[in-house]
Amino acid sequence: MNAAMLTFWARGYEGTAMSDLTTAMGMSAPTVYAAFGDKEALFRQVVERYMAGPGSYMQAALAQPTADAVARTFLHSAVEAVAGDHTPHGCLIVHSALAVHPRSTSVQEYLTGLREDGVRCLADRLDSFSDADGLPPGSNTGALARLLVTLVQGLAVQAASGAPREALHSVADQAMACWPNRGGRLAGRGRRRGV
Repeated sequence: MNAAMLTFWARGYEGTAMSDLTTAMGMSAPTVYAAFGDKEALFRQVVERYMAGPGSYMQAALAQPTADAVARTFLHSAVEAVAGDHTPHGCLIVHSALAVHPRSTSVQEYLTGLREDGVRCLADRLDSFSDADGLPPGSNTGALARLLVTLVQGLAVQAASGAPREALHSVADQAMACWPNRGGRLAGRGRRRGV
């Protein structure tokens, strides 16, 4: 399954042929079909594995004790995931959602649903903080959650295009410099500087 995940991650859903998967997995096409179903069924299983492994930075972010820490962890953990040393650069989900053939609308709907679930989870978590650990009064947590998801998608595209990890961490730091904190001021700099 890991070989299939890396193949979809590197090529995207549409860019991955069944022959790519059989070669990567060392299995014949009938064996793959018997074990996992069709390409879309295998892809859905791969996405679940990805979200439980390399793409699990959302869970790490949601566990943070303040709104600022949620945002900072989400951005910086995403950079580590999309610009890793031993995996394809970019995001399996973003890469697969960018170009989807009309015959694969169910895949696009599935990936859109995952993205929207992520926005809702982040917004709910931002809403859950007490005044001391949260955002300034009147903050639009839905828009802030969508901003974070949009930033992570952009970081993934930048990583896939060859941007260095330190540059992406600097982008995350700059985003955090614009993040509203409880006092109504912008949040401070992140843990990294430079590039």
